[in-house]
This record gives sequence, structure tokens and C-alpha cells, in this order.
Amino acid sequence: MARHQQDRRIGDQLVDRGLVGKTTLDAAARVAQESGAYIGEVLVSIGAIDSESLTRALADLWEIPYAVPGRTAAALDALDTPGVDVGTVLGDHWLPLERRADGVLVVAITDEPTPQRRASIAATLGEEPFLVLADRWEFQQAVLDRYGSDLRDRASLGLWGRSPAHSARQVLVPWQRVALVLAVIAVALAAVASPRAVVVTLSVVVGLAFLVGTGFKFWASLRGARMEHVTRTDAAALAALADTDLPRYTVLVPVYKEANIVANLIGNLGALDYPAHLLEVLILVEEDDTETRAAAEAANPPAHFRFITVPAGAPQTKPKACNVGLEFATGEFLVIFDAEDKPEPDQLKKAVLAFRDAGEQLVCVQAALNYFNADENPLTRMFTLEYSFWFDYMLPGLEYGRLAIPLGGTSNHFRVSGLRRLGGWDPYNVTEDADLGIRAAAEGMRVGVIDSTTYEEANTSYPNFVRQRSRWIKGYMQTTLVHLRNPFRLVRVAGLRQTLSFLFLVGGTPATFLAVPLLYGVFLASLFLDPQQLAFLFPGWVLWLSMFNLGVGSALMIYVSMMGAFKRRRYRLVIWGIANPAYWVLHSVAAYKGLWQLITKPHYWEKTAHGLTGVSGAAPHAVPSLRG
Repeated sequence: MARHQQDRRIGDQLVDRGLVGKTTLDAAARVAQESGAYIGEVLVSIGAIDSESLTRALADLWEIPYAVPGRTAAALDALDTPGVDVGTVLGDHWLPLERRADGVLVVAITDEPTPQRRASIAATLGEEPFLVLADRWEFQQAVLDRYGSDLRDRASLGLWGRSPAHSARQVLVPWQRVALVLAVIAVALAAVASPRAVVVTLSVVVGLAFLVGTGFKFWASLRGARMEHVTRTDAAALAALADTDLPRYTVLVPVYKEANIVANLIGNLGALDYPAHLLEVLILVEEDDTETRAAAEAANPPAHFRFITVPAGAPQTKPKACNVGLEFATGEFLVIFDAEDKPEPDQLKKAVLAFRDAGEQLVCVQAALNYFNADENPLTRMFTLEYSFWFDYMLPGLEYGRLAIPLGGTSNHFRVSGLRRLGGWDPYNVTEDADLGIRAAAEGMRVGVIDSTTYEEANTSYPNFVRQRSRWIKGYMQTTLVHLRNPFRLVRVAGLRQTLSFLFLVGGTPATFLAVPLLYGVFLASLFLDPQQLAFLFPGWVLWLSMFNLGVGSALMIYVSMMGAFKRRRYRLVIWGIANPAYWVLHSVAAYKGLWQLITKPHYWEKTAHGLTGVSGAAPHAVPSLRG
């Protein structure tokens, strides 16, 4: 049956039942015809009818019973259905429910029971089933309830099972453990034999690491400046993008212990300029977080917002939740947002154009992140300076040179087929986003950026900042260790330039912050120690080299921080760039905490509290829309 004929029959049935009015039906039919969507999807998305009423009407139209799938695992355990696992159920959208007294197997489906579908199910089961129609969301909940442990294992161990070398579940592989032990022994023996030589060598290595790390960021930012006045998205193409040209889009919103702000996402994501019937928003709520779910449900989200319960079990991390969401995603493209995020309305459309212009090799595009509460206190000012140079200059610079891009934790848009080829997120890596960007490069895929901004809440609390940043730095350490397990393959697949870029940025960032206290210590020693004592510890050339590395590195980072403030036209923040060396002290505290946690509890997810700001995120009106 042709789609328009089926839509007409569905519409007539809904009108006859008094479920929708003729005017509403005609308007929905026009939208469905223009976009290529089913009329039922359109009616549900605009709130004209609820999903259950639509499904009941479809069941009568297709002459099969309507059913609510049972929500217990016992019924499934009692069924003998070899070859049917959670992958089959989610991929083919049918679920065995029970076996009737006459021995016939009852199977729930969510789509039209065409002869082809009936034959496919029968071939898999080896018998002819009795089909019933289930609401799509009830179906998903039944899958969660019945296959919760399987979904948890797939989300937690899927990458580890497919490619252990890409998983941070094992912190060090055998050769890395041996190398670490030998290095520690060598340093200890050298310290006994010649402590002065060790101090000199350590000073030189630390200083050079600091200069290389900061120098690479400066170099990348200058390359990014070349893109400053380049319009990435063709305004005419964006304006001409009709609903018929748009694919289905999935939005994942992982939340945990965020009852105080989760209601914000309804307004923030509701402002997206994207047809509701082509959009599914999956709110990923941990099984034990009933408070956040209750708060989100109380906010009365629209019909295309749905809740996915993340099955309990270690590790309890954001990437595990995202992997569960990926199992249920039906979009061609997918984006991650946090509960407090406010993306610019046309961001999804810009991502669609970027993917279509670049071709299949482009697996992800990253939108810029910035803050709506930049002027709240000194910490939020420094945070905003850092993010402005990172997302507005450095990441575009990496893209300009076709270098590996470590993703941010939100507003990264994926081609779902490519994301699944990569194996999803690593739930054991606490910066799963950065890891995924590097993994894409290591597999020969490409990550880009788009000229759109998502506004977030900058951290207002210093202890909260250290918790958040220690997790990020620990994740960069994990990512470095993971991708150096097979360095020769990395160079062969990604290329030498990509590999060096990864080392300087992802490996160099923790090294820079770990080096800061040591360099500051040398600087203070030069001020307060007796010249003879100083000369014994640090020969003149070592002292001058250390001071050169510290001074030049600091100046470079102050400069790029000021660049970011200028681009965002937040001129009052420019002078705060001078405070970068003090800001690094906080990073150093976080870096040493992250290093300790890498040793003691590598997979622990340090939770960052949100909703602490006193500034509304509704309108970052002080910051103009950017190009480039």
C-alpha cells in the first residue's frame, strides 16, 4: 500500500473516532507530504494525539490486536527462542512476549505487519508467530525491562569485547607496565649515583615539556585564526534547507543527580529549529536516580521527549549511559547535550549540511562551547577565556591542518553509522569524548567543527572545578596510554602528523599542568636561594633555560586567551588573560589529583555539580552570533 493511501486511511479512522479534527488532520497531512514522514508521527509530535491512541487505531486498521508488552523478565526466560537476542529485538523491532496455551508464540511488533515482515520473523523463529501491535515507547520500555542485564553488558563491555586495545578498562598493557617499572628503577639508580644530574635532567625535561605543550596550542590557535572570517555554513543553503531535505535526528541527554536543572532542557531543546516529527530526544536517566526522572516528568515534556532507564551496574559513567541510548537511537544523525545546555537554534541544520558536504569520511562535527555566566566570578571569567580560545581558535586550527580533534563533552554531532562502526563510547574512559575523537582519527575517519555555539554554565565553585578538571585530566592520561599501546599502527593508519598532534595536545596537556609547580618552584628558588646553593642545584644554563620555557610558554598562553575574548567580543575579559599563570595552579592541583586517581581508582567518575550559578542561561545576549 502506498504511503499516501495508508495515511489517508489512518486519517479517516482517527477522524471517525473523534481523536483528531479535520482541520488538524489536513495540516498534518501537508506536513507529512512535504517531509516524507508518516502522518501518525506528525500528529504525535504536535500533540494532536497520544502515541497509545494512535497505536490502537493502527492495530484496528491492520487488523491485529493491540498489546502492552509485559514488564517482567520471567516470561521471556520461560520462552524457548534460540537466535533471538537484544540485538535482534532492537534491530528488527519485534519482541517475543509469551507462548499461548495452544503453543503459538505471541510476538509484539511496532510497524505494519507486511507479508515480508511476517516471513522474516517466522524465518528467524522457525515457526509462525501470532503478531500483536505495541506502542513504540512501550516496546522500548519492555526491551529495557527484559534485556536490562544484556544492555548493561553491551554498553559496558561492548568496546572491550570487540577491541580490548581501544578500551581503558586495562590501565596499562604488559609492555607499558614493564617500561614503567624499568623507568622508575633507572631514575632511582641515577638519583643515588648522581642526584645533581637527575635534578638537572628533570629540570630540562620538565621545562621543554611545558614549552612544547603550550607552543603547540599557540601554533594551532594561530592556524585557527586563518578560519576566523571564513563562513563555514552557506547562509543561502541553510535558508533553503526544507523539511523534506532533513533526516531523522536523535538527541541524547545523559543526566544524573540533576533534578534541580533537568526541566531547563525542555525549554532549551524545544527552541531547536528542527521539525519535531523528525526529532527524538532521549533523556538517559540512571536506574537509581528517581528524583531526576520525577523532576523531568513533572516538567511535562513534549511527545518527542522520552526517557531511557540506564540499567544499574559498574561502571556508572556518562559514556555507558550514551551507549545505552545509542542502542535505541533511530536517527541518521545523533548529538549529545547536557541538561543545562542551550544550543543555538539552527545547530542541527548546520550539522546536517556539514555532513552532506563532507561525505561519509566525516564521522563527527563539534560545535563550539561557551558560557552564559562568564562575568559571575573570577573562575567563570578564566573558564570562559579558556573555552573561547579552545573552541574558537584551537579546534578550528586542528581541523585546518586535518589533525586529530579531541571532542568536548557535549554538542558533538555524529553520523550514527560511523559511530557504531567505531564501537560507541568507552565507558571506562572518563573523557570518553576526547578518546572518541582520537579513536576516529586512529581509524582513518575525520572530525570537524561547525560555526555554532552551545551555551553552558561555567563552574562557579573552586572545589567543584578541581573535581571536574581532575576527571578531564585523568581522562587525557587514559587516552594517551590507550592510543600509545600500538604506536606503530597509530602512525601507519593516522599518519605521523596526526600522531604528533595527539601527543602534543592530549599527552602534552597533563604534562604541562604537572610541570607547572616544578617550574614555579625553580622560579621561586631563583628569588630566595643563596646564589651558591642555586648554582649547585641548577647550573646557569639550566636556570636560564627553565626561566625561558616558563616565561615564553606563559606569554603564549596569555596571548591566545586574550585572542578568544576578542573574538567573542567580551572585551572586559581580555585583561583577565594575565591571570592565566594563577589559573594554572588550580589545573596543577587537579592534575596531581587526577594522576593519583589514575593509580588508585582509574574508572571513578568524579561528578560535577550543575545549577550552582545565579545567572539565567536563557539569553547570552551579550555575545553576538559568530562566523568562522
